[in-house]
Amino acid sequence: MPDHSYVTIRSRLSASVQDILGSVTEKLQYSEEPAGREDSLILVAVASSGEKVLLQPTEDCVFTTLGINSHLFACTRDSYEALVPLPEEIQVSPGDTEIHRVEPEDVANHLTAFHWELFRCVHELEFVDYVFHGERGRRETANLELLLQRCSEVTHWVATEVLLCEAPGKRAQLLKKFIKIAALCKQNQDLLSFYAVVMGLDNAAVSRLRLTWEKLPGKFKNLFRKFENLTDPCRNHKSYREVISKMKPPVIPFVPLILKDLTFLHEGSKTLVDGLVNIEKLHSVAEKVRTIRKYRSRPLCLDMEASPHHLQTKAYVRQFQVIDNQNLLFELSYKLEANSQ
Repeated sequence: MPDHSYVTIRSRLSASVQDILGSVTEKLQYSEEPAGREDSLILVAVASSGEKVLLQPTEDCVFTTLGINSHLFACTRDSYEALVPLPEEIQVSPGDTEIHRVEPEDVANHLTAFHWELFRCVHELEFVDYVFHGERGRRETANLELLLQRCSEVTHWVATEVLLCEAPGKRAQLLKKFIKIAALCKQNQDLLSFYAVVMGLDNAAVSRLRLTWEKLPGKFKNLFRKFENLTDPCRNHKSYREVISKMKPPVIPFVPLILKDLTFLHEGSKTLVDGLVNIEKLHSVAEKVRTIRKYRSRPLCLDMEASPHHLQTKAYVRQFQVIDNQNLLFELSYKLEANSQ
């Protein structure tokens, strides 16, 4: 709500604006809010940067369109201009977070387990709908969009954790821990998490911390260079394709690259040629989709003990607190650099 109080609703991922407002209205009535107020409610997405988007009643799959730190506000039209991001997204407090208290093995295993759940929920045809139908296919690609959003979230999480760590020594230890996490994700054949962690460390606001990177042991510097080579897009991601071709299922691939390949197939040739279906194109698309099925042809088995500490790590990994505003990340980076000199 505009005053930053909130109501919680249970809804489908594909819910429309109308569905959400209906549920919110029901909750507000149940809470004995002033009558008539809910009749004129509108739904607004507010990003951490303060940008506002008024959502139309007919829009579907609202939740999949939200940015990492965007929130939905239900308000009357006259409250629209007064909407601001939540305070915790504007005021960042540096300090020790949960990442300093958890083991790299636990984080990597929980990342893999969660991303496997999300990956398994994505139907193969969602990849086709995403590329062939774009915005029109949003209702059919809700699970895929959620997975893509999660990939972006992990990338921002890595940069956020590094930049919220004020002590140079601890920050170098954190770089070391993230490189270990990337290595363990690769070992788990979770290339989605591996890519996301490496891209987070490659964020310009993190990579510019020269004094912090200098404190990293040579062994980890070399390992990270190897990881950067593996994620290098040169020669159509040749290094990555060689590695994943040698892996046996279960595998969690770097999903954006599958979409890139499908987009190339779709835009590189017409579906209809002289009024006839381009069978060769559709065969190529089908072959790419079949690889997704192959990656999931065996169940994922990870050795994770059920303990209070295990549950705490699981909760942490599934709901990261991140800064998705690159300008804010750079501000933190400049401050850290100034304090280190």
